[in-house]
Amino acid sequence: MSNAFVPFADIGAAIDYYYDKPVAFCEDILHFVPDEWQEYVLNDLAEFPKVSVRSGQGVGKTALEAGSILWFLTCRPYAKVIATAPTMKQLYDVLWAEVAKWLNNSLIKDLLKWTKTKVYMVGDSERWFATARTATKPENMQGFHEDHMFIVVDEASGVSDQIMEAILGTLSGFDNKLLMCGNPNNIEGVFYDSHNSDRDKYRVHKVSSYDSKRTNKENIDMILSKYGQDSDVARVRIFGEFPKGALDSFISLEIVEFAKDINIPESELKHLKEGHIGVDVARFGDDSTIIFPRIGAKALPFEKYSKQDTMQTTGRVLKAARRMMSDYPNINKVFIKVDDTGVGGGVTDRLKEVISEDKLPYKVIPVNNGESSTDDYYANKGTQIWGDIKELLEQNISNSVNGVEPAIELPDNANLIKELSTRKFKMTSNGKIRLESKEDMKKRNVGSPDIADALTLAFYEPPSRVAKIKNRPSWMN
Repeated sequence: MSNAFVPFADIGAAIDYYYDKPVAFCEDILHFVPDEWQEYVLNDLAEFPKVSVRSGQGVGKTALEAGSILWFLTCRPYAKVIATAPTMKQLYDVLWAEVAKWLNNSLIKDLLKWTKTKVYMVGDSERWFATARTATKPENMQGFHEDHMFIVVDEASGVSDQIMEAILGTLSGFDNKLLMCGNPNNIEGVFYDSHNSDRDKYRVHKVSSYDSKRTNKENIDMILSKYGQDSDVARVRIFGEFPKGALDSFISLEIVEFAKDINIPESELKHLKEGHIGVDVARFGDDSTIIFPRIGAKALPFEKYSKQDTMQTTGRVLKAARRMMSDYPNINKVFIKVDDTGVGGGVTDRLKEVISEDKLPYKVIPVNNGESSTDDYYANKGTQIWGDIKELLEQNISNSVNGVEPAIELPDNANLIKELSTRKFKMTSNGKIRLESKEDMKKRNVGSPDIADALTLAFYEPPSRVAKIKNRPSWMN
């Protein structure tokens, strides 16, 4: 702990004392004792305008970001702080919640007011505040100008260059600062350049999970044993190093293979009350109809058919639902999610008719992959649904490191693994991610991702249900 403490009866005295002492501020005011690497980063923030941190999982970067936000906001007159991240989940559920955690236990909890999107100085909410803005549109980052301004970019490797250029263009004041943190997932973009070609413009830091006192070393050793020290999983998730090659696939092979080796005990599933089935419908073409059940976080063995009409497919889906309720007697509701575009619409309609007539405990959820995404980071709902699976697969790694139950278990099926790990993506002109089409995949001779699409449907949750299950672990759903 620092030896001096300035009471906050006089805000001017606090600004003067802690203005260039963020480590002392965290210790004295927030009761947050930084790790050694966090001290280095905080001290660089006090002295330099741009700081970039690449790290492994679970090292404490969110606490660092929250502490730096509260320090800058408190210790600069009429400060403006913008916190951003690629997804709403990362921004609000992780970073913004961390800000609330440290503020509520601090000596400044009566000085600053926290809301769901803003933290402001009591009595001056219009000019002296921090705000949370998702990194999905350039205009979200524009229009902020102040002598004292601080922008924090969480998971910076996932923020598009278009957004980052808007952020950099905003930093024009004499005391404007930028902090970028994240796992080094991509080998291109502003975050990558800050550690490479533009290194001279930033103070850069690398933090390894293996060197952090916060992480579980046994789990890290398990990952190293499984994938090897020089694998991209180890490089990115543990050592804070950029991957060796271009990651043009939306989902990496290594995180898919990790999920197939997970084994969730049946004892953790027998009490669950909901079953889920994803249905990707084909008819008489080259594609296949896939019926993919799952319970909790466990994807169960799927069924694959070709050249089936909609009536036959409807019958097979109903049979799969009955079998699931027989295998797991506690289930009282089965949610059937069907790709409703094209021929899938006929299956949806017939399922609804039979379920209504026979009063079956099933609910049909039509899914149109071409619809608009509810997350501005993705170009359409189909890409967003794949993005949800990608997050679950990535979460497996961090959960393993931190000793938490897995987010998803996959069956060991070579075709599923191939389909999940070979689909490419691109960034659109308006900064959104779009998956390549099935037609383009066929042109590359990798085939249509029918199995993977059915899997993503099995794990899909419509917005009306997300709010209800938001605070439950994924394996309870």
